[in-house]
Amino acid sequence: MREMRKRDAHEAIIARSVLALNMAQFSRSRLSCLFRISANKPSGFRSGAEAKHGQVCSVQLIRCQRSVDSKTLQDRQKQHMARGLPKQKPISGVKQVIVVASGKGGVGKSTTAVNLALGLMANDLSKSVGLLDADVYGPSIPKLMNLKGNPELTDNNLMIPLTNYGIPCMSMGFLVEDVAPIVWRGLMVMSAIEKLLRQVDWGSLDYLVVDMPPGTGDVQLSITQNIPIAGAVIVSTPQDIALLDARRGAEMFKRVNVPVLGLVQNMSVFQCPSCKHQTHIFGSDGARQLADTLGVQFLGDIPLHLSIRETSDRGKPVVVSCPDSPEAEAYRKVASAVVQRLEEVNT
Repeated sequence: MREMRKRDAHEAIIARSVLALNMAQFSRSRLSCLFRISANKPSGFRSGAEAKHGQVCSVQLIRCQRSVDSKTLQDRQKQHMARGLPKQKPISGVKQVIVVASGKGGVGKSTTAVNLALGLMANDLSKSVGLLDADVYGPSIPKLMNLKGNPELTDNNLMIPLTNYGIPCMSMGFLVEDVAPIVWRGLMVMSAIEKLLRQVDWGSLDYLVVDMPPGTGDVQLSITQNIPIAGAVIVSTPQDIALLDARRGAEMFKRVNVPVLGLVQNMSVFQCPSCKHQTHIFGSDGARQLADTLGVQFLGDIPLHLSIRETSDRGKPVVVSCPDSPEAEAYRKVASAVVQRLEEVNT
């Protein structure tokens, strides 16, 4: 009688395990522990064939459990992630947002963003373009666009962007002193980004070019999760060390489902102003090769030229100060390639 009770109890444990599998209520660790307990139960009342059959059934149940539980775990993770992410909300009045990013600093990202915005407008005067400086710690747009002062407020307490060369601009540099260090922790930075995204009266824009901070951190994730982005432009020099970080930046945008419009190879070649000899100071065609590796488009080359640096330092970007120069033409070609890629992504 006692052996029959033990066998009934053991069969009840197996039955409960099967029920738990069908309902996907037990975690892998709980079921594994349950099977180990069952396996350790006294088996004197079972014959050899029964014991072997029970072991086979246990193995099959464990395999089935692992398959079901893996899918259940993935579904739960997706649900948790969906609940944790903010809902994307378009910026009022803005049709398409283009982010200009780089994996590391010092590759000319901000200069490219400014001249890209000016190039978009120069290629089609009917298009309205805005420029947002999202680099909270190192804002460059005020210097590059020759803008100073504090933005005025509308009746709805929205900031009015400062405008130069026909481009409305907003930057943290307008809200703090020129030499004041921005020593903020993450929460304050996120609050500042939220204000720059939601508390600015952009009017009506066809394109908003966003100069992103270098790297792949909180600011990049916050922007990509809060607003719909039409596409990302990755800027890099041909140097191997810069290309490593550019690849990380491109992979980040792919993971958050932002289309990568392509790569811009900045400082691609230096031409001596005296003898016209060309030198590839940072290497040759590194960004073009990376674009092929990633399966994205190569948007164009920007040369390493003295006029680009001088006009940027004076707050007179080369696209507007020297519109007939080869350097300005290079930026306009990149702008044309970006518009073409946006059309391809949207179709």
